[in-house]
Amino acid sequence: MDKYKEIFQGTAFSSKSPKEIQILKDHLFCINRDGMIEKIVAPEDPDFQPLLDAYQGTNNFHPLAEGQYFLPGFVDLHVHAPQWAQSGTALDIPLYDWLNTYTFPLESKFSDLHFAEKVYDDVVSTLLANGTTTALYFATVHKEASLLLAEICAERGQRGLVGKVVMDDPQQNPENYRDMDTHTALADTEEFILAVQELSKTTKQGVYPVVTPRFIPSCTDNALKGLGELAAKYDTYVQSHCSESDWAHGYVKNRFQKNDAFALHDFGLLREKSVMAHCNFLDDEDADLFAGTGTAIAHCPISNAYFANSVIPIAHFHSKGVEIGLGSDISGGFSPSLFDNIRQAVISSRMLEDGVNASLPTKDRGVQGSRITIHEAFYLATAGGGESLSLPIGRIQENCAWDVQIIDTKLPSAKLPIFDENEDLHDVFQKMMYLVRPEHIREVWVQGEQVHSR
Repeated sequence: MDKYKEIFQGTAFSSKSPKEIQILKDHLFCINRDGMIEKIVAPEDPDFQPLLDAYQGTNNFHPLAEGQYFLPGFVDLHVHAPQWAQSGTALDIPLYDWLNTYTFPLESKFSDLHFAEKVYDDVVSTLLANGTTTALYFATVHKEASLLLAEICAERGQRGLVGKVVMDDPQQNPENYRDMDTHTALADTEEFILAVQELSKTTKQGVYPVVTPRFIPSCTDNALKGLGELAAKYDTYVQSHCSESDWAHGYVKNRFQKNDAFALHDFGLLREKSVMAHCNFLDDEDADLFAGTGTAIAHCPISNAYFANSVIPIAHFHSKGVEIGLGSDISGGFSPSLFDNIRQAVISSRMLEDGVNASLPTKDRGVQGSRITIHEAFYLATAGGGESLSLPIGRIQENCAWDVQIIDTKLPSAKLPIFDENEDLHDVFQKMMYLVRPEHIREVWVQGEQVHSR
């Protein structure tokens, strides 16, 4: 009777491949004490009825109601946690002005731990309520507040990968918001890494320290070199922004006479555990370097529409073997929902393929072969994120973590337009991708523990 900690029964959708959805109809999902999916049992399997008989009616048996479905928890590869406090504001000004007028003054306030706790507690809760079970966070330059974010992830049950941001160049950063100097930036980063690794020992779902140069323009050469050495020494994750906009891409070319990707690589910052946000201006050599080093792209489609000056050719980079996941980029992206970013990823890819300038002839207007499907965008938000982080997450399959969101399509106040009880499940899946809002997400589980319910 005690073999499994929990058993769930229902229909689940998961990525079989980037373009193909696997539908597990009315299966049993057997979860062990470590929160991993130990066994998945199909209705025709000889074990199905004995398991049902043994667990039905017990507290650890969880059958879905009619119209409810399992989706994998989302993996958000790019969140600026402090910027949750300014989400939805000032999205109509250039990136450089946005950072200096709004973002840096806001982030400087996180020296106040009371303020930091208020914002961080809310952003973690909000992301969980939106189905995000794993998040890769930029915090701020403040070591204590950054550690507080990791502690809140641990306490709330979210799998959090957290970076204390490094901004040490006095020429490029405001006086009231930067690291005191290069030595302090590196010492604080090392202390932060050790503290989060200690915290992780008692956190079931895992919390991870992330080496985080904000982007090349905010860091001195010595800081970038030192951060690369710390990443190697402690085998940590690395995150930064890479070739996001005309301005950022051009700045790095002027400083190093090479693209962002190669400059970051020279400092030891491209590795199997590296995730670089945006990457809109990568060329083919940069993409090959990403593929060769195992560096992933955090694709932030909503944010890119506001600040990146271009549409990233996701389909092309995927075809070159680059790992890609999805990011909300709060608050350059206004929405905490990866559902919204899944939709925008498809929309942006279609606009890149078809082109946007109607005065050009059709054949000259777009970039052929750029579109991605809703299946591919879902893959980016789930399995692609798991692969980008080299973690067994983002899929509903054996030996993966039980990170799921339970979607209710029959919610009385917001019923999805499913009028045929035998509607093709592929169509049901698409309707969920395009129409689900936070209120449809009835429960969220991370590593076999319930972390949110409505």
